[in-house]
Amino acid sequence: MELNSKNRAKLRAMANGLPVVLYIGKDGITDATIKEVYDLLNARELIKCSVQQNAPLTAREACTVLCEKQNAQPVQVIGSKFVIYRRNDKEPKIQL
Repeated sequence: MELNSKNRAKLRAMANGLPVVLYIGKDGITDATIKEVYDLLNARELIKCSVQQNAPLTAREACTVLCEKQNAQPVQVIGSKFVIYRRNDKEPKIQL
């Protein structure tokens, strides 16, 4: 499902108050990171992540990789933080 600009704006507003729940460090994106993102997206649908200074990739690169692997949609990338969304088809929590 592609997000249109109205949906993306709504998700950005919702993500504004969210805490960072995933940090990507010097090891980059590992299998454990991918599993953690899968679990977080199933539980929350919308997550905020941060890329540490010593990470081997930028926030935009990390966002792209995680979205491709998890079939998620990028919502926003600002500085070292990014937000991704994936609808939970069994128990949707966010209505767009």
